[in-house]
Amino acid sequence: MQILLLVQEINSKMKPNKGNICIRERDYVYEFNAGNQHLVLTVPLKFPVQENISHLHGRLMLLHNLPCFIENDLKQSLSKFIEEETIKDYDREAEMALEAVKSGKVDINQLADTWSKAYKETTLEYAKPEETSWDEDFADVYHDLIHSPASETLLNLEHNYFVSISELISERDVELKKLRERQGAEMDKVMQELGKSLTDQDVNSLAAQHFESQQDLENKWTNELKQSSAIQKQEYQEWVIKLHQDLKNPNNSSISDEIKVQPSQLRESVEGNGRIYEEQRLLEESFTIHLGAQLKTMHNLRLLRADMLDFCKHKRNHRSGVKLHRLQTAMSLYSTSLCGLVLLVDNRISSYSGIKRDFATVCQECTDFHFPGIQEQLEIVQKVVLKARAQRSSKSKRHHGNKESGIEDKSKNIERNQSNILPGEFYITRHSNLSEIHVAFHLCVDDNVRSGNITARDPAIMGLRNILKVCCTHDITTISIPLLLVHDMSEEMTIPWCLKRAELVFKCVKGFMMEMASWDGGISRTVQFLVPQTISEEMFYQLSNMLPQIFRVSSTLTLTSKH
Repeated sequence: MQILLLVQEINSKMKPNKGNICIRERDYVYEFNAGNQHLVLTVPLKFPVQENISHLHGRLMLLHNLPCFIENDLKQSLSKFIEEETIKDYDREAEMALEAVKSGKVDINQLADTWSKAYKETTLEYAKPEETSWDEDFADVYHDLIHSPASETLLNLEHNYFVSISELISERDVELKKLRERQGAEMDKVMQELGKSLTDQDVNSLAAQHFESQQDLENKWTNELKQSSAIQKQEYQEWVIKLHQDLKNPNNSSISDEIKVQPSQLRESVEGNGRIYEEQRLLEESFTIHLGAQLKTMHNLRLLRADMLDFCKHKRNHRSGVKLHRLQTAMSLYSTSLCGLVLLVDNRISSYSGIKRDFATVCQECTDFHFPGIQEQLEIVQKVVLKARAQRSSKSKRHHGNKESGIEDKSKNIERNQSNILPGEFYITRHSNLSEIHVAFHLCVDDNVRSGNITARDPAIMGLRNILKVCCTHDITTISIPLLLVHDMSEEMTIPWCLKRAELVFKCVKGFMMEMASWDGGISRTVQFLVPQTISEEMFYQLSNMLPQIFRVSSTLTLTSKH
């Protein structure tokens, strides 16, 4: 293959028009006897032959009404003729190329570089080894350490960094609260004087000053938090690399002291700071099911009454149970057993409102030592969405170029909102600093999910299917899903509404999980269905009774011995 590339390179340099291919026509002659007759078949062929030989042979048999007893012999003869003539052409071109090199028409050094490049690009033996990036090296080092006796030291260091950032956030919240209280008092005084010594313009001017003061204070704290997180990340990564290098040295006597756990060094946050999350006992039911037509796969299902963000929040106290949860998450960070959850968001890629803001707040409370921050990831997602929308828009314009103006108006409307995503679409963020998850799926839904008439073809349901498919292809074995496709209950969500919605999601997820067997070969997974915390216990247990009726729950056998 490389020799052929070299000959083509020489010929291309010899010919002024590199795109032309020399086409030669030769006659293929085939002789055969049919009874007492001696027949000769002559067919002009153009070389190089681009057509499939089997197709060419079939057309010759059909067009010339050739007898069937010569079919195999004709095919062998035709293949041999084309092969011989093609080799002759290659030999002729090779002779011309060698003559060009001997005569000096082609630079031999340039050809050598071309040949060397061809070897490197097509032959693994000569290819340059891929250089690993800093992120890949750090990931390997961290994976080794978290599975070593140094794991507890790593978690303690991460916890101390977490408490440090939390205290900064608490200070920020206190300052912002004091500023708002002071500004509120000033505004009350101004409103009392409105119409007497002050006008509406004075009120508007004061409100603008207040807004500017809040922005300045928020920007100051944002920059301070960002700087502190960057310093923590650099210190942490350097310490991890140094510890890994020291562990490789068996003669280093300071290792045992370096990874020794010192309880007095653990920092605990002050409980009076007003930022302690409420811990509410979860309602939970667990089930083991088997799915599949012939080869059945076991899966674990859990129904929980909990806040979705409870799986993300770190606990301030450093109890053993909390450490075990965090240790499990850290040990599976670079593994084939990742954990994810589904957040229901609007069509804007931001973190300014609703659960997106709450999720971003939780992410910013602890430095991510492995992945970019939540804001950086959202900016990358936004750029990808804009690029994808631009490509779709250009294709749509080419496809509907001659359509009526109604379609053009519709495409213009899409262009105006191309920075947003559509219902059923989702984007993914990666995290190493959350309590129990590694991946967050931000699924876009609209107000239609609050109605009671959605079907299995609704964009939100199809979005769940695509999320489960991503889980299969990217080693996410535990996924948490909002069962009712809402994070908060409202007045229209009656008991019949909840039962109908839960039945729909249960049945659809069951179908998607059965599809998983064809996607990943049948890997056991854990699916957690979450319902809002404000749902009643009675409603929770009705949903719990519904689940085993839809899924095939494994039954237990009680063995008794006969005496």
